Amino acid sequence: MANVNVDWANLGFSYQPITKRYVANYKDGKWGKGGLTEDANVVINECAGILQYCQEVFEGLKAYKTKDGKVVTFRPDQNAKRMVDSAKRLVMPPVPEEMFLEAVDQVVKANADWIPPYETGGALYLRPYLFATGPVIGVKPADEYQFRLFGTPVGSYFKNGIKPITICVSDFDRAAPHGTGNIKAGLNYAMSLHPYILAHENGYDENMYLDAATRTYVEETGGANFLFVTKDNKIVTPKSDSILPSITRRSLVMLAEKLGYTVEHRPVKFTELKDFAEAGLCGTAAVICPVGKVVNHGEEICFPSGMEEMGPVLTKLYHELRGIQMGTIEAPEGWIREIK
Repeated sequence: MANVNVDWANLGFSYQPITKRYVANYKDGKWGKGGLTEDANVVINECAGILQYCQEVFEGLKAYKTKDGKVVTFRPDQNAKRMVDSAKRLVMPPVPEEMFLEAVDQVVKANADWIPPYETGGALYLRPYLFATGPVIGVKPADEYQFRLFGTPVGSYFKNGIKPITICVSDFDRAAPHGTGNIKAGLNYAMSLHPYILAHENGYDENMYLDAATRTYVEETGGANFLFVTKDNKIVTPKSDSILPSITRRSLVMLAEKLGYTVEHRPVKFTELKDFAEAGLCGTAAVICPVGKVVNHGEEICFPSGMEEMGPVLTKLYHELRGIQMGTIEAPEGWIREIK
């Protein structure tokens, strides 16, 4: 056993350095061999591309201990593919999918003692990221990059029970049409910080962003995709080129169809919200976080599922996906990667 001193019962979602992380460097047009290090610090040139022109993309996924004692990750191949797409958009050398998966496996295996016990509902959150290290002063892509992957133990998102949240329609735009809203780049999240703090100061849990061109259609929150349920139990997910293609959302959609639900992936007008029975946010951290109310400059849209608990359809999808991740429900082929 490693020297791990963690209060598993009181884990939140904050950074706690673990023993080892993965590092690989890109130089002279090719990736070098990556490996593990115990050094949590990054040393870069003062003129590095990440510091000057924000060339950086990242991913987020989790490793779990299942009920039968296995250590697994959930669909890491999809994170690898999405990171390739993100890197290409910012003119960065994509991390080969094989290297990405190798990094995940090595970090999880080397830090197995940092994974919270099954009973806690926690996980080892994994953060792969790619950034420009080569110096640039003119506006252009750098020629050197570093790929790193670290982990940190996190607790159950709903350790105090699942309670619906209240969100507000933001006056700010998350992403421009034909912009970078469909990739996982740090620059997208930087611009969301001010609206996020403003929402909290006004008593809301999150923002709902509408499309920047017409402010007619629902997009996402900036950190999660939306799922809606109609009164006749259809699943509806917003469609837009500015929405990040959430792996959790795509997985939930596949499970919904398997369970017999009709799923519509289409543009969703804001005016439709009053007709939905349930609403939720989906992503790595929570799987599904229920939304009870949306406020648009004083106008309240309250979903019939209420503010006390998650609605029945989203609850069913939540337990199905969590069961797959935790090993209590059989997973579709290729969804679970066991790390031995």
